[in-house]
Amino acid sequence: MAARRRARKRALELLFEAEQRGMNAGDLLEQRIAAPTTQHPLPEYAVQVVRGVLEHWREIEEILTTWSQGWTLERMAAVDRAALRIGVWEIVWNDEVPDMVAVSEAVDLVGTMSTDDSPGFVNGLLARVSEVKTTLL
Repeated sequence: MAARRRARKRALELLFEAEQRGMNAGDLLEQRIAAPTTQHPLPEYAVQVVRGVLEHWREIEEILTTWSQGWTLERMAAVDRAALRIGVWEIVWNDEVPDMVAVSEAVDLVGTMSTDDSPGFVNGLLARVSEVKTTLL
C-alpha cells in the first residue's frame, strides 16, 4: 500500500508540474521516463495513473465540472485539481482500487500538499463521484 501511496504522490507532482509549466503532461511523463530527474525512476503505478488520467482527460474534466457544485476548475487549487483527476480516474476506471481508498488517498494528498479547506472539498466531491459512477459510464 505504501508503494501505491508514493506512486500517487509522484503522479500528482507530475500533473501539477506540467500544469504549472504550461506543458503537456504526456510529454513531461515521457521525458521523466526517458531521463528521471531523481535517482529513483517513476514507479510503474505513477506512470499508469498519469496515462490513465490523460486517456480519460475530457471525461474527467466533465465529471469534475458537473459535480463540483459552485466551483469551476479554474477556481480550484492546482494541487486539488491534480488530486481530483487522479481520484476520479481511480474511482471510475481503475477497478483494482476500492472507491473509498481512492477518496482517502486523494484527501491525504491534499491534506499535506494544499490548503486547510482542501481535504473536505476533495472528500465531498470524490464521495459524490463514487456514488454516481454507475451513471457516468
